Amino acid sequence: MASSVSDRDFRGYGDAPPAIRWPGGARLAVVEEITGVRDLCMESHFEYGPRAGWPRIRALLTQYGVAATLNANGRAVALSPWLVQEAVADGHEIAAHGWRWERHAHMDEAQERAAIARAVAAITEAAGRPPVGWHTRSATSLNTRRLLCEHGGFLYDSNAYNDDLPFLVDVAGGQHLVLPYAFDTNDMRFQRGGGFVFGDDFARYCIDAFDRLYAEGGTAPRMMSVGLHLRIIGRPGRIGGLERFLVHAASKPGVWFARRDAIARHWLAELGTS
Repeated sequence: MASSVSDRDFRGYGDAPPAIRWPGGARLAVVEEITGVRDLCMESHFEYGPRAGWPRIRALLTQYGVAATLNANGRAVALSPWLVQEAVADGHEIAAHGWRWERHAHMDEAQERAAIARAVAAITEAAGRPPVGWHTRSATSLNTRRLLCEHGGFLYDSNAYNDDLPFLVDVAGGQHLVLPYAFDTNDMRFQRGGGFVFGDDFARYCIDAFDRLYAEGGTAPRMMSVGLHLRIIGRPGRIGGLERFLVHAASKPGVWFARRDAIARHWLAELGTS
């Protein structure tokens, strides 16, 4: 695959910042920003994720022994393969989130097939293995699931928000597994109009959802999806909300912190279709 070239730095210092102290031994420099002439706002918002958010989230997942699934755009992976390699080394799954962060609803069949193939190729090159999970940004096309099955190698997709359990759907004469995603237990609610302001808002909502599903899990299986974005929950004023949730969830017996591919394989094995 042809390499992508960019002059943007997505890695920054990572988890090894320089050994520099602020004047007078200060621990924290607080900055008031005044808008400049050049507008690189959106680029820098997204760059914050791999530069500063990822090291914080990575450290928490390691601390609490959580194996996670990283939904990754193929183009982003091509630009920052080091992040995928760190995630794989930590035991996380890399699932495909499209070639770019784009809807597929408007794509014709050939365009969508090419986007799937490019995403798979980029992730395979960086991670050393192809993805087995797929999650299109927002709207899929009517062809998406069939094209995933035709491409081959996918265990599941997460293009549904309609249940707390995996389920099978009929696709092109066979059955395909869907692992639903969730937008409520999701740090995107820190975005404008989403309702979350403080890290504790995220923690309280996710803990309430966890407690309900945990209680229901006494008589029937339940799955809870917690959606994280490096540039959002990775902020210093929000990361504590994730840690409070992890502390609560880890304190309960009978909780499985699982990658989505592990859930898919277990579900299919239990159904006798693997």
